[in-house]
Amino acid sequence: MAYKENYPSALLSEAVEAISSLPGVGRRSALRLALHLLKQPAENVHHFTDAINHLRDQVCYCKRCRMISDSEICSICGDNSRDHRLICVVESVRDVMSIEATGQYHGVYHVLGGIISPIAGVGPSDLNIKELTERVRGMEAPQEAEIILALSGDVEGETTAFYIYRQIENSGIKVTSLARGLGFGDDLEYADSLTLGRSITNRQVFKP
Repeated sequence: MAYKENYPSALLSEAVEAISSLPGVGRRSALRLALHLLKQPAENVHHFTDAINHLRDQVCYCKRCRMISDSEICSICGDNSRDHRLICVVESVRDVMSIEATGQYHGVYHVLGGIISPIAGVGPSDLNIKELTERVRGMEAPQEAEIILALSGDVEGETTAFYIYRQIENSGIKVTSLARGLGFGDDLEYADSLTLGRSITNRQVFKP
């Protein structure tokens, strides 16, 4: 590999390139991190890289809810003490983590893996919506169950919620959404736990 300008080592240059590919990490920060790693004992760095390799190669997604898991069924879906008639539909894994941090929710989840965004080229078929409708169809006594649409309040989030509602509206299942106007941002990730917990407790019937 050819040297990159201003770097004394092609290997250092390669490491900076790799680290700076992470979101929010510029080349200067990447260089600082690379030099930091060089100062660490070899076993520490190997442990770090092994953890990243294991994350990429061994992590899987729960076949029920599409949450990150170490096995086919995640710990939440496998917990019989949770209310499996209550499904909270979220955009991402980080939203699950945010809601779990509130301690106010005791149902299960369904992770879409994104939201409908024509501008970004993301359509319903690119998300885990079909899997959600199949879960609903497989429910016993759906009239006793509830789907919470915990999606962002922007146009894309509302579009996704409306699309999902249309797919399941004839199933007899109750569809609700998070309470709005309680002072938290549209992204669940940035909502404080107390406010997010209240928005779940005070959820409202979804109105398309």
